[in-house]
Amino acid sequence: MTVGRQWITRAAPGTLSAAAAIVEGAAAHAVLIAGPPSVGKMTLADDLAAGLLCVAPDPANRPCRACRGCRLVAGANHPDLHRLGPEGPGGQVVIGDSARPAGRGVRNLVAKLAYLPVEGGHRVAIVEHAERMNEDAQNALLKTLEEPPPRTTLILSADEEDRLLPTVRSRCVRLRMAPLGIRAIEDLLVERGVADASVAARLARIAAGRPGVAMAYARLPEAVTIHDEIARSLLDLLSAPVSARLVSGRELIERAVALDTALRPVEPAVVPAARLPRGSSKGPRPATPVPTADEADAGGEAPATGKRSPAERRRGVLVLLDLWRDVALDLAIAALGGRHEVRDPALLDDLVASASIVRPQQIGAFLVHLDRIAELVEGNTGPELAIDVLVLAWRPAASAAA
Repeated sequence: MTVGRQWITRAAPGTLSAAAAIVEGAAAHAVLIAGPPSVGKMTLADDLAAGLLCVAPDPANRPCRACRGCRLVAGANHPDLHRLGPEGPGGQVVIGDSARPAGRGVRNLVAKLAYLPVEGGHRVAIVEHAERMNEDAQNALLKTLEEPPPRTTLILSADEEDRLLPTVRSRCVRLRMAPLGIRAIEDLLVERGVADASVAARLARIAAGRPGVAMAYARLPEAVTIHDEIARSLLDLLSAPVSARLVSGRELIERAVALDTALRPVEPAVVPAARLPRGSSKGPRPATPVPTADEADAGGEAPATGKRSPAERRRGVLVLLDLWRDVALDLAIAALGGRHEVRDPALLDDLVASASIVRPQQIGAFLVHLDRIAELVEGNTGPELAIDVLVLAWRPAASAAA
């Protein structure tokens, strides 16, 4: 199994050999691919599915990308490949209703897997963000995990495997993935032809080891522009008067929602790059046009924050908190004199200017505060309230001391 190898070179020891064994004959009935967001879990899941549905004579060459099975998988219309992912305002993997075969949900998926393979080989089901199944949905899947139909493999992808029931985890072969190194992501972007060496070097750094994020930035330069606008706005916020901070916080949420929308593929998902024939330039596109800052200020295409769904606002705030954490870390490094060690050299001048009004210890305390706020946002805390708290805590040293 060679396709996708570069995506999992930093996976846990044995991950690649275990994945190859699944494709080459020792097919597990259930596989759990776990790791941080955007590190290539779905790419590996797609590769596994293609390998299991490939009809190349030599198992070591699967997926061959040339046979009928591989072509059907690449075209996202293989009758024996089923997909299930989050949906609805809450972004949950729903339980569904087995009495409605055309519906979506865990019970619908289980009902489909009970039939024999159409192509006569194997059936594969991929559950994306499996951690978003509630306890009832996980229990509905449990019997299939315990007694799967013949020639059937379930592939679960999860950002947080601890949110899965122990009974679900224990019945799966686990493949763990970790963030890639900067150089590996650079090579990937250049190899795919989506960025030259200099651009790839920067995108690899700001992606923080997540090849999926780096690929999305490379394919959508507007998203990089929004990223830079937010980062510089956060630095400007340090010296802003208190009266302007709350207003700025709302604007930051809106820009972060636009960034999240830009980096999020269209639903239903387009064919991912790893499943395309080599040399193809197709890939995920943003779900909606991304407005510029000027368009948003002029009341153009960017909808007001109040018109966003609660799920969109929550996702946007989590994106903002991740970016804020990166900026704060770079600011602390700049304040300590480590100019060559900052993650994003494009912001170096702004970081150095802002470093004169903060202390590293103060930033450390803010980062602890930020992580706590992120936990609350992932729960039930209102996104706007969370940002209000942070913009008031993000202050220069003199104000913090006062």
